[in-house]
Amino acid sequence: MNAPSAAPATLKVQIAQHSPMPLHGTFTCGPGELLALVGPSGAGKTSMLRCLAGLMRPQTGRVEVGDEVWVDTETGVCRPPQQRHVGLVFQNYALMPHLSARENVALSLLHLPAAERRRQATHWLDHVRLSPEQQARRPAELSGGQQQRVAVARALAREPRLLLLDEPFSAVDPLNREGLYDLLADLRHELHIPIVLVTHDLSEARHLADSLVVMDAGRVLQQGPPSRIYRSPRNARVADLVGVQNRFRGRWVGPLSPQDEVERAGWLQWLTPEGKATNVHLRVRDKQRLSTGQAVSWVIQGDGLHLGPETSTGPEGPALGEVSLDTTVTSVRNLGETTLAHVRVNALEGVTLRLTRSGPQRQWLAVGQSLAVRLDCDWVHVMPTRTA
Repeated sequence: MNAPSAAPATLKVQIAQHSPMPLHGTFTCGPGELLALVGPSGAGKTSMLRCLAGLMRPQTGRVEVGDEVWVDTETGVCRPPQQRHVGLVFQNYALMPHLSARENVALSLLHLPAAERRRQATHWLDHVRLSPEQQARRPAELSGGQQQRVAVARALAREPRLLLLDEPFSAVDPLNREGLYDLLADLRHELHIPIVLVTHDLSEARHLADSLVVMDAGRVLQQGPPSRIYRSPRNARVADLVGVQNRFRGRWVGPLSPQDEVERAGWLQWLTPEGKATNVHLRVRDKQRLSTGQAVSWVIQGDGLHLGPETSTGPEGPALGEVSLDTTVTSVRNLGETTLAHVRVNALEGVTLRLTRSGPQRQWLAVGQSLAVRLDCDWVHVMPTRTA
């Protein structure tokens, strides 16, 4: 494979503007890393991508790729798109309908002689696994997945220092999408350049990305590995945006014994959705950032909710303890290889847990069933509320 013309480099972004649309955020993406920008419509994901591509100039900010400065508003630097060596892949493919797949890729190689353009185009189309027969077809004669492979080959033919993917798989049917996921996974390791993906599909982001950048209303709220963001969202808004299913209200009680102080543990009172106090208290990690009596939100991943004889965290069980909850199954949904069950906590008015299960255990879940759920307090993450 042809390597990019420059050494692998890290993307560093710092952007701030108030108009014509708000856009604020700082993030990085290393070589060989795939970073996903996620958030609702209007969050600013595509605008951020346009700033990276050179299609939009931010009011203030700096964009670096390795030792190259693409944007520095303090010194007046703003490289045009053609000087940034960016590969762009769009949702709608943006292929020329009257040209073959090979000719579409060759369009990005006009700086080369005709014979070399054809050779390079064939090389990249081979690399995205299109047959010679498919390479000779026009876009209308290719499936959506095949057209997207042509678009990827065209972007890679420029030997980019940065690859940008704007909702690239949303128009592709699920079967072809899986093949494109596999292709992208292979390309990540071979190209060793930063890759930034814009997607509204949280499952896709978790499946593909090394790092998530969660955006809302033009602001970057949090960056980190998907596992960390899902387990420890920065605030309740992040938890909502990434689809954390088990989020509840609580009141911070704090440490109640010298042992709590030593183990940096504190007590959390579980509140009902209406804010009523309950008798259920959880011994959780104390980050010493909360005041006694403070209102909080808290989340727990499905990994911290156990049924029956499942083994809890660690060889000796959870370090902070468990709480046993008597529940009743209120709904069961089969999602293919997994099952989503909603269970009502009998002792907590209005409180429902969402359990996702795979394997044999999900086969016996049924509506109306009584179920003992063990909540592992090690997995509880506490966040102050905005009104606290």
